[in-house]
Amino acid sequence: MGRKGQHGLAALLLTLALDGAAAPSAFVAQALPLASDVGDSLMALRRGALQEPARYRVVVVPGSGCSGLAELADRMFAGLRRAHVLLLHKPRVQLDAGASPKRCMPGFAEADDLGQWLADARSALLAHEASAPPAVRALPLLLLGISEGGELVPFLADVLPQARAIVLIGAAGLDPLEAGTMQAERLGELAQWQLLAEVQASQRPDQLMVDGRSLRYWRSLWRWRSQDALLTSPLELVQAWGDADASLPTAAYELFARRARERRASGFCSLRLRGADHGLQREDYDGLQLIWAGFERWAVDPGRTVCAALRAPATDAQR
Repeated sequence: MGRKGQHGLAALLLTLALDGAAAPSAFVAQALPLASDVGDSLMALRRGALQEPARYRVVVVPGSGCSGLAELADRMFAGLRRAHVLLLHKPRVQLDAGASPKRCMPGFAEADDLGQWLADARSALLAHEASAPPAVRALPLLLLGISEGGELVPFLADVLPQARAIVLIGAAGLDPLEAGTMQAERLGELAQWQLLAEVQASQRPDQLMVDGRSLRYWRSLWRWRSQDALLTSPLELVQAWGDADASLPTAAYELFARRARERRASGFCSLRLRGADHGLQREDYDGLQLIWAGFERWAVDPGRTVCAALRAPATDAQR
């Protein structure tokens, strides 16, 4: 079946690529050290606040593809005006690859693995924090996971002591195995998903490619447990999703939201954007910018929660 988690986001990125301005980017590339030996560094994009004084930081962990966001980041994160932004990229991703690269760099799919990606992201963030100016490190921080990135962010919060909230964009919050099973059932591909379960449990080598991923990747996904880490995190937790998402069923988002409300006394909100896709896009609005606007309201009134800032005032899309 494959992880079909990038449809709406890919459409968003393609739109940004077609409409992007030719002005110089506010983002600059930064090489950060890896925990693994697949290369010398992990490439990231960073940007200072567009409007001074800076009030907060946002660290972004992207989805599972190999899109390079260098040409798209200015438009995509334009609404984060008072924020310092750090946008990680997976190892073996070219920053200028664009929205929909025809192919990933050699070795990307073979090396891609949730556990190793987490180790590399932690290594990169530790190095970035060590080099950041003290005034920047002191700013409150939002940790944002897009699609697959939502499966990593609960395990990164401990290296970011100023983190105030985890924000899931197009990520249900369920363990990826459960979410994948629900999506396979929705698509009528449960038999293929069950076959994949058998193959990943076999003695076949990790390097074997199945549905565009290595068995190493699938085995890591089958074992990955991120839901409990999200539910037990002391940080505020935001789930933002579109109910026209072709990559995850509505039931997956609703199931996690129900569990979160049962297990967390407070500090959780689920923002459902009517008619929006996996990347929070709808024909008449960009849902990401709606979320960024909520962050900006929180930044100038940090005494209230991120959820309160996102809900007030409510947008037409959220009503």
